[in-house]
Amino acid sequence: MAKILKGKPVAEAIDQKTAEAVGRLGQKGITPKAALIRVGERPDDKAYESGIMRHCENLSVAVDPVHLPETITQTQLIDVIKHINTDNTIHGCLIFKPLPKHIDEDRVAAALDPKKDIDGMTPGALAGVFLDRPVGCPPCTAQACMDILDYYHIPTDGKKAVVLGRSPVIGKPVAMMLLKAQATVTICHSHTQNIADIAKDADILIAAVGRGHFVGADFTREGQTVLDVGINFDDAGNMIGDVDFEAVREVTSAVTPVPGGIGTVTTAVLVHHVVMCAAAGLPS
Repeated sequence: MAKILKGKPVAEAIDQKTAEAVGRLGQKGITPKAALIRVGERPDDKAYESGIMRHCENLSVAVDPVHLPETITQTQLIDVIKHINTDNTIHGCLIFKPLPKHIDEDRVAAALDPKKDIDGMTPGALAGVFLDRPVGCPPCTAQACMDILDYYHIPTDGKKAVVLGRSPVIGKPVAMMLLKAQATVTICHSHTQNIADIAKDADILIAAVGRGHFVGADFTREGQTVLDVGINFDDAGNMIGDVDFEAVREVTSAVTPVPGGIGTVTTAVLVHHVVMCAAAGLPS
């Protein structure tokens, strides 16, 4: 039976570091502040925003919620972002996605100052991940994966890691972060042949394909760690991951649950990134 890698203790450890950093900034007269840009009234965006705001409040991080109509033009949205770029009281910015179909998300991402990018959406921040440069912050979910591995003392050096999924927000960046951690990384995608056999050979398997219960017992083996990044819903409306949790936990050695795993850590990472951005460039 696999060890369940719960996200709550990891998030609490990150929050402790965040609180200590907030205290140090307070001694310098600085209150970390995040701008949250939400376009429209998507229920999932509103729920995520509410969770972020509660988390920030608990850690004395200020929040500026920016609510914009779904009919906003791309030029108007970029003007809002440019204002945030020049506001020295705002240290980090999150733009909820997906944006309305008439908005070019790539152009919007490019408009945000990478130094204020707390979720690794700008070309500059992503380049920092790929080139191992301190520009902006990595995507929060990818960082959450690495934080879980670190918290539970799961070794990466010299290990085989397989990432299922190649999205720019999870698959590709977490692969680069695993490379930095000295793992040997394989990325699988929809055109990969014998994907279950490749996954089964991994010491660390990260599932980020966006398909409920895609990873079954045939993808896993004893001694393997499985991180489930997926957020899906079954026919009954229950949240499920990309991993068939009950089947996989009978085979593998460690697995994250959904809910209660990676997602629990992601918000803690996001708030920590705000504080990191606020502290950037200050004397230690």
